[in-house]
This record gives sequence, structure tokens and C-alpha cells, in this order.
Amino acid sequence: MYRPNQSAIDDPETLRHAMAEIGFAALVTPHAEGIEISHLPVVLREEAGQTVIETHMARANAQWKLAGVRSVLIFQGPQAYVSPSFYPSKQEHGKVVPTWSYIVVHAHGAFETFDGAAELGGHLNALTHRHEAGRAEPWSVADAPVPYIAALKRGIIGLRFAAERLEGKWKVNQHRSAEDQRGTYEGLMGAGEQGVDLAQALASFSVRT
Repeated sequence: MYRPNQSAIDDPETLRHAMAEIGFAALVTPHAEGIEISHLPVVLREEAGQTVIETHMARANAQWKLAGVRSVLIFQGPQAYVSPSFYPSKQEHGKVVPTWSYIVVHAHGAFETFDGAAELGGHLNALTHRHEAGRAEPWSVADAPVPYIAALKRGIIGLRFAAERLEGKWKVNQHRSAEDQRGTYEGLMGAGEQGVDLAQALASFSVRT
């Protein structure tokens, strides 16, 4: 991934937090005939100091048969249009153009498959808990009939992805002047939920410096 120095994020804790918050990724696996891509919900955990990402897909999806092939999981975070009108420098010299702000994380590695009933059950429970925990009446896998869940498990296969390398890119105008950063922050704060997330990410750079 092209990452100018000011936008590169390599801190593992920051990247793991972003991946866990996003919770959804594109699995990209090249092969002799082309490239397979699947869009999948994920859960993360740490295992012996390594980031392990688990997901599942339909057995009918042939990508799982590429287990062991080096792949990439792409986590696309918040993104938003940035207008030149955000910048005070527009009034000074007019040398500004629109851009796009975004956060993205790439996890490089390979995956293995698992399909044991207990392992799949543990994965589905973890994935469900991750997204139901904050609800007033959280749903659990145990709420559904056992034969129904057993039948669904037979139609999926689990993937366990060992991340060998993580790389992130935070493109939030942190390279611009302090005045234009403030203008970007204020503009993004009015650009919806994703804009607010990006504005807060930009603010974190100001704290560091």
C-alpha cells in the first residue's frame, strides 16, 4: 500500500483496535486464474503474541480451498469527502483542491480452515457476542433451535487468518498547516458519523505533536 510517511500507521495496538472496531474485511487471495475476493465479518484475538483473525464463509464459496496461499484482509474504516472550503488557506491563495479522507488497515498473511462443530460454535458465539453485547436484550446462538444451528454450520467453513504483517494508513490531512487542520476538523465534524470519526482521528495527531 502506498503510504507517505505522514499517513503511515504501524503501531500494532492502534491497528488491532481499528480492525476490531471495523469488524468487517475483504479477503483477497490471488491464484493462477485470477483473484478471489470475499467480504466477511471478523473477530480478532491475540494468540502467543500474534494477531489472529477469524471469520467464516459459505462452503459453496471456493475461496476457502485456497488455504495456505498468501492473502490480504482489507479493513476499510470511515471515509469522507473533504471540500476545499474547509481550508482557511483557500481565502489566502486559492491553491486548494478537493480530497478524500479515510482510514484503512491491511493484514497480510495466510489462512487455514476449520469446520469442527465445537470450533465453529465458539467462533459464531464470539462473533455474535461482539455485536450483541451492547443491546438491551442481546440475542445469542443458543436462542435458536439446536437442529437449525447444526444445519447452518454444515453450510459454512471457518477461516483462521494469522496476520504476519499489519499496515495502516490514516489520510486525514495531518500534513496540512495547523489552520487548515482546524478547518478540516470543523468541516468533518459536520459531515456525518464517519466525518466525526475522521475528525477525531485528525485531532489525535495534533495531540501527538
